[in-house]
Amino acid sequence: MNKPKIVRITTVPISLSVLLKGQLRFIKSNNFDVIAISSPGDDLKKIEENEKIRVIALPMTRKITPFQDFVSVINLYKILKNENPLIVHSHTPKAGIVSMISSWLAGVPIRLHTVAGLPLLESKGFKRFLLLYVERLTYFFATRVYTNSKGLLNIILEFKLVKPSKIGIIANGSSNGIDLLEFSPFNIDPKNINNLKSKLSIKVQDFVFVFVGRLVRDKGVDDLVLAFSSLIDICKSRSMPLPKLLLVGNYELDIDPLLIETLQEIKCNNNIINVGFVDNVKPYFSISNVLVFPSYREGFPNVVLQAGAMGLPSIVTDINGCNEIIKNNVNGLLVPPKRPDILLDTMFLLLNDSLLYQSLKSNSRSLILERFQQQTVWDSLLEEYKSLIKF
Repeated sequence: MNKPKIVRITTVPISLSVLLKGQLRFIKSNNFDVIAISSPGDDLKKIEENEKIRVIALPMTRKITPFQDFVSVINLYKILKNENPLIVHSHTPKAGIVSMISSWLAGVPIRLHTVAGLPLLESKGFKRFLLLYVERLTYFFATRVYTNSKGLLNIILEFKLVKPSKIGIIANGSSNGIDLLEFSPFNIDPKNINNLKSKLSIKVQDFVFVFVGRLVRDKGVDDLVLAFSSLIDICKSRSMPLPKLLLVGNYELDIDPLLIETLQEIKCNNNIINVGFVDNVKPYFSISNVLVFPSYREGFPNVVLQAGAMGLPSIVTDINGCNEIIKNNVNGLLVPPKRPDILLDTMFLLLNDSLLYQSLKSNSRSLILERFQQQTVWDSLLEEYKSLIKF
């Protein structure tokens, strides 16, 4: 008897290799034939090796490109007709619309899409209208829609983008959960921590704020850099030790560029350390004290899970996803989005109040352990697949 065939699709390979790491191999190990489809590149080949599955390259863009998107739909339709899967499961907005239309045309019986964020929330005018239309169209062609946070589910229902009976959530949220063995402060060699601090000119006594993610406006990086610059001024005026801000991630100047002033401050401020994109973020959490993640919109941010698992308290914006991981004054602090003044006050509070900091830190890992273990998410997804196949 042939194994049920599942095709998992994302726009770019990094979404498979990072955001869904290990999940595809787990599904395959439970008697499924799993194929991953994403844009071509070396990362796609690594996924084939690491997840022990077949991969197929399909050029897709992350921008609004109607002609290229039409070509992607036709090419994916041909792939799906040839592969004849039982399930197509897509992630990310562009892969979602391309996959759901193509799989509907190809007659795939179970068409699933996971929503991990809504770019339309920070869009205006015609672009917002277009993105709303694309979301509705994606959900229309899907047989089932999932969100990776409860807040995101509520937003979609408020916008009336899909019928309530058609949408749900896996486990407690998150697309992949968190591997608490991999992300553990107990698995880091102190010698490596000291070496990395030395390499980045971070002293033992330095208090380090860290941001991990794309260096774009939607992630609140303009607000973060502005708040941190003001924090440095306050510390200087009070003769306090100067903190550091560690930025871990790439710019996206062609999609969501930062303000010129922000880029200049990052370049010129000696207390801001920009290391770019790294494959392994764990060492950078290990040399930091607090995650600061002032994003404007999220689905369910993995970086906040990872920081908590590594024992870091977080300052995050009070938006869906973030406020489902962070409990205010328990394992972190919530701030309103787009308020660098309040972000500044909150950063200064944790820098200056060691009792509060230690209290938040002591709860960080345990709260992640209780609710978001990776195996729980994987098992829930597997049961969902099995139930859909029986149905």
